[in-house]
Parts: sequence; C-alpha cells; structure tokens
Amino acid sequence: MARIRLDHIRHAYSPELAKAGNYALREVDTAFEDGGAYALLGPSGCGKTTLLNIISGLLTPSDGHVRFDDRDVTMLTPEARNIAQVFQFPVIYDTMTVRENLAFPLKNRKVPKAEIATRVDDMLRRIGLAAKADRKARGLTADEKQKISLGRGLVRSDVAAILFDEPLTVIDPHMKWQLRSELKQLHREFQMTMVYVTHDQTEALTFADKVVVMYDGEVVQIGTPEELFERPQHTFVGYFIGSPGMNVLPCRLEGGEALVSGERIRLPAGLSPARSGRQIELGIRPEFVSLVPRGQGIPVTIEKVEDIGSEKIVRARLGEHRLSAIVGEDRPIPADADVAFSDGRLNLYADSWLVERA
Repeated sequence: MARIRLDHIRHAYSPELAKAGNYALREVDTAFEDGGAYALLGPSGCGKTTLLNIISGLLTPSDGHVRFDDRDVTMLTPEARNIAQVFQFPVIYDTMTVRENLAFPLKNRKVPKAEIATRVDDMLRRIGLAAKADRKARGLTADEKQKISLGRGLVRSDVAAILFDEPLTVIDPHMKWQLRSELKQLHREFQMTMVYVTHDQTEALTFADKVVVMYDGEVVQIGTPEELFERPQHTFVGYFIGSPGMNVLPCRLEGGEALVSGERIRLPAGLSPARSGRQIELGIRPEFVSLVPRGQGIPVTIEKVEDIGSEKIVRARLGEHRLSAIVGEDRPIPADADVAFSDGRLNLYADSWLVERA
C-alpha cells in the first residue's frame, strides 16, 4: 500500500483550454494516507473521475506532481504504479471462466499456484460466484460481470492502491449494500489504500473513513461523515450531504443577529460578522429545525408535509425563502406554526465558505 500525495495538481484537457484558464480540475493539494478508505463524492462533471485517472496514471496532469510515498510517479504508467482499478462498467475476459478471470492478474505476477487457488476460492465466496466459478464470463449478467471486475481488483495483495470508479452502477440495490459491506470488511482486514468515486452520498458515507467532496473542479471539504454533516465547510457540502440538504438562507447581519426576510435570528456566540459587501448566508440542517406554536418562534407558512414513514418532512416558507424541517412521525403539524432553531446549530457562510467561530 502507499500514501498518495497530490502535490498542487491541476488539469485541462487541451493546451488551449489551459491557456484560457479552463481547468476541468482546479488546484488540488492533499494526501490520501496509507491504508485509508476514501470516497470522492460530487455531482457529474465535478472532476472526480479526472482526479482518479490522474492517480492511476491514465491521465498526466497539466500541472503538479503525484507521489506514492516519497516516489514521484507523475509520468509513470498505471502498470508501473502497481494500481488496481475497477471501472464503472465491467472490463473482463468473456472467453475465460469466472475462476480464470480472477486468477489472471495473479498468474501474470507469478504468484505460486497454491496461493492463487486459495485467494481465488476466497474471492469467489466473497462475491457470491462460487457456484458459477467454471462458467464462461460471456454468459453472465451485467452485475455478475461487474462482481468479477471487483474481485479481480481485490484479489491482489501487492497493489499500491485500489481505485473504484462508480463500480456499483450496474449492480442491483440489494447487492450494492452487500458489496459495499464486503469492501468495508476487506479494508478492515487488509488495510488497503482505497479510493472510491461516487455521486451517491449513501455509498460514500457507508464506505469511506473520510469523504472528499468535490464541486466545480475543486475539493471543498475532506472529512468524516459526522464532520460533513455537522460542520459543512461550504454551502455545497451542506446542500449535497443530507436528505433533504441543509437550509441555506440569504441574510444580512446587524450586531449579533441575522435578518432573514425581516425576521431576526440570534447568532451563536463567537460568530464574527463578515466584512461588508460579501454574500452572507445562514445554514441550518432540517434535523435542527423544530415546529413550535405560533408566537413562540419565527413565523413561517407551511406549504407541504411529506410523510416518509419514520418521520415527516415539512416544507415551509420563511418570507420568500424555502425552509425544510424534519419532525417525528407522531408529531401533529399545526396549520399555523413558527419554527425554532436548535442552539449552536446555526452556521454562517460568507461567499459560500463557513465563517469559523472565534
């Protein structure tokens, strides 16, 4: 395994785009620690796959360096970097059996036959294909073929890192949960460095020890699932993580209060007002918004209530701004209600970035 250092990486897909400053991947300067499980999370087009392919060697960055431990691998091929990569769609050998597909990378590396047999049998069991071990891969379903791709990446023990590019796209929902759990267990057992690209927050938050959230070609936050939920460093993180995402309310500051649509909201202690002229916003998770009797909080207009079984999502308006609240299934929803915000749960943002408390 290896520590992967991304040293001021940038990438544009042509010299002309670089000259125009049109970078698919803006400057990324971070490290993935040896043995860590990381997820690159963000919407389509944010730069996740570009970054993954730079790590693997399929792309050479326009600027910056890629280092594995202390070794500069920027100009090396994927083979020379000793990377295992699993792609979005199955890449397998149709004329080989399932067993032969799994054994192939081990045979290429001259692993002893007895060890190959042991590893392949173990992987067949883990991916649920032991009963089809001697069938040709061409006759399998798309999700079974993708399980072979996953197994072939995981069967090796000598790789510097294993990279996954949205590998569960063709897997049915029940199997997705099972394979994510299996990947997590394999990581615990072997402490492989794993980097997993996805646009699905559930996949990212259940797989990774740390999630790298990307937006518009840059990394906006790296943190544990708890950190991303409780202290989003950027309004995009608050919006993208959670269902529904964080409420973001434009406001202006006056002393120790924020004014939203004419309503005054007291800020937590220690939040210093940002300098004038910047875009100021309040962020509050729906989980920390409560409904209270009219006259005891901030007046809102309730527009819709979505009952999702274990809880209700209340959609309301605070002036011209939309606001969501999550309340318990057994809580009655009055026609006229105010909202209250949990103490210490308000975040203040200046130009989309979190204002840290003093």
